[in-house]
Amino acid sequence: MSDVTAAGATGRPGTSDLRGFWRWVRAWLVAPDRGKARLLIAGVVAMTLAQVAIQIRFNTWNRDFFDALDKRNPDAFQYQIMVFLVLAALSMTAAVYQLYLKQLLQLAWREWLTRRLTKAWLHESRQYQLEAGAAEADNPDQRIAEDVRLAADLSVDFVVGLLVSITMLIAFVGILWSLSGPLDVVLGGMSFHIPGYMVWAAVLYALIGSGLTWWVGRPMVRIQVRRTTAEADFRFGLTRARESSESIALIRGEADERRGIDRLFGEVRGVWRELMRSQRNLMWLTSAYGTLAMIFPTVVASPAYFAGAMSLGVLMQVGAAFAQVQAALNWFVDRFPSIAEWRSATSRLVAFQDALDDLEALAADPEQTTISMEETKEGEPERLELDQLEIALADGTTVIAGASATIEPGERVLIKGESGSGKSTLFRAIGGLWPWGGGRIITPPREAMAFLPQRPYVPLGTLSGTLTYPSSAESFDKDKQVDVLERVGLGHLTDQLEDDQRWDRVLSLGEQQRLAMARLLLQEPRWIFLDEATAALDEENQDLMMTMLIDSLPDSAIVSIGHRPGLDAFHTRTLMLEKREGGAGFRRAAPRVVSERTRRRRERFLHRRMPV
Repeated sequence: MSDVTAAGATGRPGTSDLRGFWRWVRAWLVAPDRGKARLLIAGVVAMTLAQVAIQIRFNTWNRDFFDALDKRNPDAFQYQIMVFLVLAALSMTAAVYQLYLKQLLQLAWREWLTRRLTKAWLHESRQYQLEAGAAEADNPDQRIAEDVRLAADLSVDFVVGLLVSITMLIAFVGILWSLSGPLDVVLGGMSFHIPGYMVWAAVLYALIGSGLTWWVGRPMVRIQVRRTTAEADFRFGLTRARESSESIALIRGEADERRGIDRLFGEVRGVWRELMRSQRNLMWLTSAYGTLAMIFPTVVASPAYFAGAMSLGVLMQVGAAFAQVQAALNWFVDRFPSIAEWRSATSRLVAFQDALDDLEALAADPEQTTISMEETKEGEPERLELDQLEIALADGTTVIAGASATIEPGERVLIKGESGSGKSTLFRAIGGLWPWGGGRIITPPREAMAFLPQRPYVPLGTLSGTLTYPSSAESFDKDKQVDVLERVGLGHLTDQLEDDQRWDRVLSLGEQQRLAMARLLLQEPRWIFLDEATAALDEENQDLMMTMLIDSLPDSAIVSIGHRPGLDAFHTRTLMLEKREGGAGFRRAAPRVVSERTRRRRERFLHRRMPV
């Protein structure tokens, strides 16, 4: 079973980034929700071809303009100025709309990819399972927000740039071939006739530049991956310090937090220095390459000009055509730093998708050893049944082994055990969050169950939306919302139901736990699962909350995890988790008989007003 869990916890580093990303491209182009993707692509291609056609016309204009200057012909010169203005207007129009359509395409591609990854991430507890076991998919927020943006934007940029380069190359190679003519070279007494020699010079120049660029810049891909990871870790450290600001301040932990943040930034600084050195080395090459390119075509073509075989205008046209061919062939050289950044973002996204796919495969493959989750079949009495349940950590360590129990509707069962016996992990397994292990769990229908962890989730938005979560605020009458708040002792908040605040900061943990209890009173689930859900309340308020819950929902089953002795009085049965060699298991306790004293105590609490 440990082999299975290891496979489910990590991505597949051997997966090809390009192949993985190409899967997304194909999926997007055929997806029903692709929007106007194909129309936008067609528009970008059309604007690109228009720009290429204008550049071809500019090339012939270049010849005619300089010939007019060479012949000192003012009429031809003025005419060429008018031609230039028209071409410039067309070129600007094509460039503006190509950019606009390209940006629309980038946004559409990013939106689709973000929705796809978010849907896969926030699906059947995958987001929790990744945090628990998938080390290869750290910082999913960074991957979805930043890496998707980079991957989408740069992908479209690369495709459009490659399209421009290919069409420019096709168009201007013919022009350059026809203009440059042959070159006769004598070496060692042997004569060589080279047709279209300027084309071969451009190809040779670009090949040398591309080869040197790859050789000098290849470490950048690896460094960019490390840089992105270091930046994500640093941002996570800052976010964690902000979210835990109260706890840090109370224990005076600022100095330690600064040391941790300094360490994380040290990783950022170190990897940036590596990247800067790599970019510096590459800049030496590209700067020299670009500077030589300014004069290289003129030098190569100058013998024909001095021999009178071409005019000044033709020389300038040859230089412009050479520059276009060279620019097309230099696509790799010019974009190598961006390619390294794109590979980094793509590599992280593919690893993220691989981790999600592993979890999906783990759940779907019948041969994999995982916890089998089943819902009570229609027509059968609802129940919670643990059948030879084995629960393991993501690394394969077994924490619960061979646990079996059945809980019937309306029962109130307390699960106890010493720290580390696996109580909270059992809670997650029952909720379907924890796939690692074996055996079977039969649960009531998911819509009949409600789970309250020790720290309730408090979403962003109004207090009304927080109270009714995950249902909408409109799902429950406002009078009923006010009533349940008053019943749990939060009556002082009833006039703030429509206030939009960070309620996770406004409310204390005890108030958040009361708010979670109010949700139960609204939703009235048939099965309630509590994991230390009253731990932040004093014993008196805990007893009152439990009493109110039982009397308000008398037919609902309650399964609690807790340590306080006072909880025993509110449950009719206890399941004790005992640590054993090979994994904890249940030791059954005798059914609990509620004493007359406890019954009177509950009645007394029921008729008292909940203190604020």
